[in-house]
Amino acid sequence: MKKTFLTTVALASASCVALAAPVQDSDTAKVVRLQEVEVTATRATKSTPVAFTNISKQQIAELNHGKDIPFLLQSTPSVLTTSDAGAGVGYSSLRVRGTDATRINITTNDIPMNDAESHEIYWVNTPDFASSLEDIQVQRGAGTSTNGAGAFGASVNLRTQRFSMNPYAEMSGSYGSFHTNKETFKVGSGLIGGHWNFDARFSHIASDGYRDRASSKLHSYFAQAGYFGGQTSVRFITFGGKETTYHAWDGISRSDLTENRTYNPNGEIKRDGKVIGFYDDQTDNYRQTHYQLIWDQGFGANWHWNLGLHYTDGFGFYQEYKNARKLQEYKLEPFYIGETKVKKSSLVRKKNVDSGFGGAVFSLTYSKEALNTTFGGSFNSYANDHYGNVLWVENYLKPLDPSHEYYRNKGKKNDFNLYWKANYNFTKAFSVYADVQYRHIGYKITGENDKWDWTASPEHMQVLNVDEKFDFVNPKVGLHYDFNACNAAYASFSMAQKEPTRNNYTDGLFTVRPKAEKLFDWEAGYTFHNERFTAGVNLYFMKYKDQLVLNGKLNEIGEAMAENVPDSYRMGVELQAGVKITDWLRWDLNGTLSRNRIKNYIGYVSNFDENWNELYTQTAVEKGNTTIAFSPSFIGNSIIDVHFKGFTAQFTSQYVSRQYLDNFENKDDSLDPYFVSHLNLAYTFKLPHVKAITVGCTVYNLFNTKYETNGYSQTAAIVAKDGTYKLSSDPRFYPMAGTNVLAHLTFSF
Repeated sequence: MKKTFLTTVALASASCVALAAPVQDSDTAKVVRLQEVEVTATRATKSTPVAFTNISKQQIAELNHGKDIPFLLQSTPSVLTTSDAGAGVGYSSLRVRGTDATRINITTNDIPMNDAESHEIYWVNTPDFASSLEDIQVQRGAGTSTNGAGAFGASVNLRTQRFSMNPYAEMSGSYGSFHTNKETFKVGSGLIGGHWNFDARFSHIASDGYRDRASSKLHSYFAQAGYFGGQTSVRFITFGGKETTYHAWDGISRSDLTENRTYNPNGEIKRDGKVIGFYDDQTDNYRQTHYQLIWDQGFGANWHWNLGLHYTDGFGFYQEYKNARKLQEYKLEPFYIGETKVKKSSLVRKKNVDSGFGGAVFSLTYSKEALNTTFGGSFNSYANDHYGNVLWVENYLKPLDPSHEYYRNKGKKNDFNLYWKANYNFTKAFSVYADVQYRHIGYKITGENDKWDWTASPEHMQVLNVDEKFDFVNPKVGLHYDFNACNAAYASFSMAQKEPTRNNYTDGLFTVRPKAEKLFDWEAGYTFHNERFTAGVNLYFMKYKDQLVLNGKLNEIGEAMAENVPDSYRMGVELQAGVKITDWLRWDLNGTLSRNRIKNYIGYVSNFDENWNELYTQTAVEKGNTTIAFSPSFIGNSIIDVHFKGFTAQFTSQYVSRQYLDNFENKDDSLDPYFVSHLNLAYTFKLPHVKAITVGCTVYNLFNTKYETNGYSQTAAIVAKDGTYKLSSDPRFYPMAGTNVLAHLTFSF
């Protein structure tokens, strides 16, 4: 599919109400207009009644010294970030309003970036992509209709850089703690012959990570070529990355947080229960390449058309050392050493994925006087081969094919959607917004899973036979009112629906399919701004029906599974305030107070006897109304920003209240509250033949706070002989680095 599909790729549409940053160079009026209408069909504007934050190209550049994109967004309202390696390079993720990455819709130029099966985005696959972005918009809540995975807590819209009218070149480098380094080279042709433009970027990032062996080696590129003529714009964009990271996927115990904070258990080689070393090739390896062909066409003063084709080619694998595994689970025969039959042995396994994702995205926009309306949609197709090999078995005396395959399955998904949205100004002050989307999904999984089915007769690998179809209609309506030039208010109601992820099927019950999730989102807000002050408040109530949550319950072969909970909600208030103290000093604050609850929750824990022997049964714990995991009741951010002549400084701080690791609301299974601060300093000056030189330094975790942003619970029930039980907690945590430094230097020509 992937090689022949390079022509079917989708980019997204645009609306005339584009929220484009002002052009800084000498672009002609005709070109400026084209730039403003590009890829904005799914973006919110000033009059859209949703909560959103824009991060400009300058703001990105001031923070982009090597860390992943989630860490560039960590001071925006309701956003939390995590890092497996503890230093913000490698595997990282973000949550918004407590919702995880599988519920956050990510697009680049309106093209879906979430993996179609897992619904996640793995930022490590596109390292230093921030260096090629024009801006980022984060919409909180259901937001506007978008392409790809359902937005159940937020959507993040990335827009790639505009063409520059003038030739340029830029070289930048960073180096700091944990041998973290980043090297980036960018070049652009400027406008050639009045119509043509070319840009390119090459980047390298490496880090040893804060945790032991949690290293990352990342390479990436970005290139675009474009033609401009009259009201026509055509661009070809390609970007991609290649990563090798050592696993830091497992957390550590609470005692290790104080005694051995950087410990990484991944890759352990054990003998008689003791760790005797670590496997060198416990690595994740992935290559991902994106292609986008974007056509923007104006028709007179009122009509604009956008069409995009896209294709993403991905291939990767990870290897890991597994101690004392049952050979049968890997389609391997037991062997004899002397007269002893060996059914378990340590081995090295390799899990592979080979995916292709392509499609088309379009929009047609009409804008005249009081009316702005867009009709758009997309069709995307995805296929992914999953298969596993056994590379080595300790002391194995039988012949072993180096490519011995023990499972193979294929996931296929087609995603089609149409939407119509309109904004009508009844008066200069009062406007009404309406938005409705129809989405159809067809999803199939066939083949053998990587899990052994002990319930089958005869036993064999779990057979996957999923063939599901979903049809969603998602309406959105809202009002916006400008009281005057300084004061505005809005209110909206949105509905969003989301299909289950791949894991919800592969790790679910064999005979019961998970149901789609549904969100009803009410939002209302007020904003004030003048030349010196800004302030805003947004109230939200997000009610979920059939939200899928991990509740500790195991499926037929003992895999942890997610179940639909009938009734849950998130409600809160997001507050923002800012003051321009002087022309060179600004202070911004934002905070989120929230309540996040599951009603009538029943969770499950595995049973052990008093000697910690597993009983292979579970206890149902009726918790009633409880806090949703990873949903703090308060998040607060402070940003003090200084721009004085060539000197810039940002002092940022974040406070996060307690987060529970599961839905039992047990303090032992929680992340402690934390307060962490960072200081970013830079100075820009000029020299002959150099446009600008910027030298700077960022100190992360300035006050050496010991904190954790992620983890998981391992609660069990210890059952006494009389049948009574008590709960025992053994959580795992992902520690973040203490004070660390990253120096950076940039030459611009």
